[in-house]
Amino acid sequence: MYEPNVVGDWHEYDEHAGLRVRVHSLAAAEPPRGRDDAAEGLTYFTLRVTVENRGARHLGIHLEDGQIDVRVGPDGESAFIDWRSSQFIEGFDVYPLRRATAVLYAAGPEASLTQVDVQVQLRVEEEWTERRLWAGGIGLCEEAVAAGAGRDGLAHQVSNFLRDQAEPGTP
Repeated sequence: MYEPNVVGDWHEYDEHAGLRVRVHSLAAAEPPRGRDDAAEGLTYFTLRVTVENRGARHLGIHLEDGQIDVRVGPDGESAFIDWRSSQFIEGFDVYPLRRATAVLYAAGPEASLTQVDVQVQLRVEEEWTERRLWAGGIGLCEEAVAAGAGRDGLAHQVSNFLRDQAEPGTP
C-alpha cells in the first residue's frame, strides 16, 4: 500500500537523478498582503515546498498554481489557496547543490487543520513527475492525546515494546 510522506520528509525522484522535494514548515500564519475576503471565517496557514538538486547538472523547475493541491480535514475538503500572497517557482534553473522554495498561503476551517494533505506534481525540464503526497497537521493538542485518542497508536505500541525490552529478565 502506498503511504504518504510525512510533512518534512524528502522525496527523491527516480527519473531525475539527484532531484528531491519536500513539503515543510506547515504552521498557522497570516498572509503578508492581508486576508482575502473569500477566506472570511477561515484560519490561515502556510507551508513551503522546497526542491533541491543534488545531481550533476542544472534542471529547469516549474511549480506553479495548479501543481499544488491542499486538502484539510478527514473528508479531504479543498483548502482555500491565497494565490495573491503565495510565491511559486516559475521556470527556474536549479543548479547542483542549490534549492528553490515555493511559499504557499492557504486557509481552512480551524477544526480541520489537524489533518492537512498536500499533493505536489513537479514539472522538470517540461516533463511531469508523478504526484506525491505529504500528510501533516496544525494545532494537535496534547489534551486530545492524553484523553485517549492515541492509546492504541503506533507510538504507544513502540513505547510499550521498548519498555518491555528494557526490563531485566526479558529475553
